[in-house]
Amino acid sequence: MTNTAVAPAVAGDVTILREQAKAIGGVLRANTAGITHEESFLQPPGGGNCLNWIAGHLASTWDVILPLVGQEPVLGKQALQRYDRGTAELHDPAEALPLEKLLAACDEAVKRLDEGLAHVAPDALDRPAGFSPRNRADETVRSLLSAVVFHQAYHTGQTGLLRRLAGKPGAIR
Repeated sequence: MTNTAVAPAVAGDVTILREQAKAIGGVLRANTAGITHEESFLQPPGGGNCLNWIAGHLASTWDVILPLVGQEPVLGKQALQRYDRGTAELHDPAEALPLEKLLAACDEAVKRLDEGLAHVAPDALDRPAGFSPRNRADETVRSLLSAVVFHQAYHTGQTGLLRRLAGKPGAIR
């Protein structure tokens, strides 16, 4: 017996993931418009990471999941290790990649994710992810992509606050 509800459900999930990733990319670009590399090192009061670290962390996270949809990472782990989860706050521009390079990497990663999702096999989302940042034994490609999209949206929201810290008006109205 064939389950005909599976294909539409997968297509719906893929559409949602694609649209969310594009929205994240658009919001990131809006929130960073007019921000200089130097301004990307402003630290939020009370702790936290600067915009440069967040952009690098977003690029790093996209790179980790791109192979799950048959795509190559954009910059690679080596180039982005300074932006890994749990790394120290970033204060020294000498330790950082240029902001525009990080943003371009995020743009390209969103394009690659979109391309990969556009051609994902119907059963691919239900396969084991092979790793789980949440330490879930049952992590599937679908559950991991869902968690990553939330993660990316969370950090992209922080860029709006950091934009204001740099003295720029809000970009999302």
